[in-house]
Amino acid sequence: MLGPSGTGKTLLVQTIAKILDVPFASCDCTSMTAAGYVGDDVESAITKLLQNAGGNVEKCEQGIVFLDEVDKISRKSGAGSVFASNKDIGGEGVQQAMLKMIEGSIVKISEKKNKPSYNSESQTDIDTTNILFIAAGAFSGLEKIVKKRMNVKVLGFGSPIDEGKEEASRQALSASSTDKPSMKEQNEERDRLLQEVQDTDLIAFGLIPEFVGRIPVVVPLHSLSEDMLVRILTEPQNALVKQYQQLFSMDECQLEFTEEALRAIARMAMEKQTGARGLRAVVDKCQLMASYEVPGSDIKRVIITEDVVRKNKPAVYVREGMQKFQHG
Repeated sequence: MLGPSGTGKTLLVQTIAKILDVPFASCDCTSMTAAGYVGDDVESAITKLLQNAGGNVEKCEQGIVFLDEVDKISRKSGAGSVFASNKDIGGEGVQQAMLKMIEGSIVKISEKKNKPSYNSESQTDIDTTNILFIAAGAFSGLEKIVKKRMNVKVLGFGSPIDEGKEEASRQALSASSTDKPSMKEQNEERDRLLQEVQDTDLIAFGLIPEFVGRIPVVVPLHSLSEDMLVRILTEPQNALVKQYQQLFSMDECQLEFTEEALRAIARMAMEKQTGARGLRAVVDKCQLMASYEVPGSDIKRVIITEDVVRKNKPAVYVREGMQKFQHG
């Protein structure tokens, strides 16, 4: 699964596991190292899955393992160089250790957590053949590799370059030099390029060919649009807006966000390129002053407008028995 940060990759897999009612283990690939080094072994993913299955081996062998941040174990640049270190313990070495586990093999899980056990009776054999492995990562910069591959120009006889294309590229270059594309256009361009990802692009990014071949299905996730972020703010059962409204209701005060304010919050989160995670920081900043003003006062309603979000102006307060007025 390829997608920018904050697009809900982990949540998507968690929801699938919940619907299917199978054990689920999420493992962070950044902490994994090759066998014999300080850090997590690749078998720790299966150990976590067995624990989440309540020790039931049969249930564990039909679970889902989510390999998060898989792009962080990419082959380091220059790893194949004569002058580079021969040991790439946190990158290519981890990919090689995962190969047989992903394809299907018997993994021995020791009951002791700290020390490896050499007693066969205290080890549990887990067959990984029917375990579903889902790898996900942001793969930042992958779109540049795809763009470079798609824009390869053939020179000489049989060249696809013609005058029309040269004129179009010249116009595009002049347009790009005058005005910078908006965040929405950048996201659309990234999404379009990620749709065209091939195995060769992932190998160029730093994944070894054997690893790419064992995970054949590549699914790009779209960047979150402004409308999607507004829905995330308001619709879920534990949506951010509902959380802050509940906090204000403890002081018998209503918190309201205008439609323009919600869209401004979504736009600011898009500009930060942090996805849905960036919403909390923006909403928190909007209601920060109001959260100190309301307790112990006669304020009954707080209205967050677009100016509060964009220009850091004070919120609109409605006091008991008084008309609406702008604080400060």
